Amino acid sequence: MRVAVIGAGSWGTTVASLAARANPTTLWARRPELASMINTEAVNADYLPGNRLPYGLRATSDLQECIDGAEAVVMGVPSHGYRAVLEQLAVFLPTSTPILSLTKGIEQGSNLRMTEVIAEVAPDHDRSIVGALTGPNLAKEVIAGQPAAAVVAMEDESAAAELQAVFMDPTFRVYTNTDVVGCELAGALKNVMAIAAGMAKGLGFGQNTLAALITRALAEITRLGVRLGGRPETFAGLAGMGDLIATCQSDQSRNNRVGMGLAAGKKTQEIIDEMKMVAEGVKSVGPILDLSAAQKVEMPIATQVDQVINHGAHPREAVLSLMTRGAKRE
Repeated sequence: MRVAVIGAGSWGTTVASLAARANPTTLWARRPELASMINTEAVNADYLPGNRLPYGLRATSDLQECIDGAEAVVMGVPSHGYRAVLEQLAVFLPTSTPILSLTKGIEQGSNLRMTEVIAEVAPDHDRSIVGALTGPNLAKEVIAGQPAAAVVAMEDESAAAELQAVFMDPTFRVYTNTDVVGCELAGALKNVMAIAAGMAKGLGFGQNTLAALITRALAEITRLGVRLGGRPETFAGLAGMGDLIATCQSDQSRNNRVGMGLAAGKKTQEIIDEMKMVAEGVKSVGPILDLSAAQKVEMPIATQVDQVINHGAHPREAVLSLMTRGAKRE
């Protein structure tokens, strides 16, 4: 299968590398100099330093060239730029081409998931072949060949199985799931919870705190996800619990690092500037609270993350607020 991957960040490059082992794969990089580096040196030193990329992976900064002849398109663009890039490539993309989103975010302003953005930008595209690749996938570990697992979520089970075969190998196990809504929401919602986990670690709290936070975060994610149409079992799987554990525990998680930086007294923008990468939880927390308010779903952890990021609260105040809420049943 000829694959086009749009977005040459750490995860986009990693997914392109997975596909390129057995499939002709082209990676779109916004900056021509990055595309040139990948083509001439077989490395992406900006996002994955020290990792050799597969022979045969080709990069370009020309969108039309990237998707020309593609039998599957993988979108790895951050949520804030997703729509603009999609609008550029949609005019060249056949409506029968499967589209797989890597982006775990909610669009600001519209409060849409990325597959909903695709449906809005390309209304004639077959919705059954638009989905997401998600799960507990830290790019540096996956590209290093450490055993990992992921989920291809897509309504069309035949198309999902074809994409499953593209990415699966002995070190990267891929499952399929028809619950696109649940898988996509789980990925977006857990990023906010990872910021909370980073704040807890940054404040010096231990494993009891982290375990309690992850458990209550899963309950919070599931409440909203099910209300919005996801299936409960999805949130107990790789897209939900699996991804939540990985991002809440690992310092490789950008959202986790944002939380740790906030606990150290840094400003959000300062932290993001230092990382030079997007932490989707920062941009998604507002839209997520909009969705929870519309659905009348209580999300105390997300609310406190929002208080710290957008309203100047200190992480210690957030913890105190959570711990002194009224007593209730689990």
